Amino acid sequence: MDKMTIGRMARLNHISEQTLRLYDRMGLLSPVRVGENGYRYYDMRQCAQLDMIQYMKSLGMSLKDIKMHMEDKNIDMMKSVLRQKSSQIERQIRELKYQRRAIERTLDSFEQYENAPKTGTILTEFIRERQMYCVKSKENFYDYGIEMYEKVLRQLKDSLMENQLPQIYFCNAGSIVSRENILKRNFYSEVVFVFVDQDYVDKSLITRIPSNTYLCIYCEGFEQELEYAGRLLNEVEEKGYVICGDYICEVISEIPLMEYEERGMFLRLQVPIKYR
Repeated sequence: MDKMTIGRMARLNHISEQTLRLYDRMGLLSPVRVGENGYRYYDMRQCAQLDMIQYMKSLGMSLKDIKMHMEDKNIDMMKSVLRQKSSQIERQIRELKYQRRAIERTLDSFEQYENAPKTGTILTEFIRERQMYCVKSKENFYDYGIEMYEKVLRQLKDSLMENQLPQIYFCNAGSIVSRENILKRNFYSEVVFVFVDQDYVDKSLITRIPSNTYLCIYCEGFEQELEYAGRLLNEVEEKGYVICGDYICEVISEIPLMEYEERGMFLRLQVPIKYR
């Protein structure tokens, strides 16, 4: 058969002329002849070699690995490369699942924020079981302020990384005050938490919060928490409720409109209750 120009070879195989020139420079696929005018000419039989190159590329092999295989004809080497590529794809799939879950969680938090009651609203809510990842901090940040809260979050982040947990969970971090302390109105917390999914976190790392009826109040930001928590506890006393568990400061959403570089937060303060 007549020799084909580089343009025809490219069109027949649905690739660009630039790709064929690259393969030539790398020694993957060279033209059978180069004319005096510099034109490259290919043989139809070279399509088989080009098909193999494209196939190995589709498997995720690099051009460097493809060249090594074509030179050495080493099946074991190719199997090793493909196993490594398979492991890499598994990691990418896992990371994409984490990313998709992060998007879902963020959209949920924004929707919850947009549909939340007004600041200061007190109401009872039945909240289903939740899963937390908890870290005991070294400081009671209620004694200090937002700067200490940020410092405690570094401890949380370190712990997540040590346990190889996806960083999608490093957001909307809340705090817990024990029932014993909250009954005394003593805001002392050494525990910060984030909500997690049991499908992604080992059960040994999860603290489960059972379903219960909670008395809740909503507020904006760390600076309002103690005042509004006081209102919440006043309501408990006025209505004759019994606090039957720990106080939880849940960050509904970290609002992406930050002033003075501080973290914008919308909070749901809550205590589990039962009736006398």
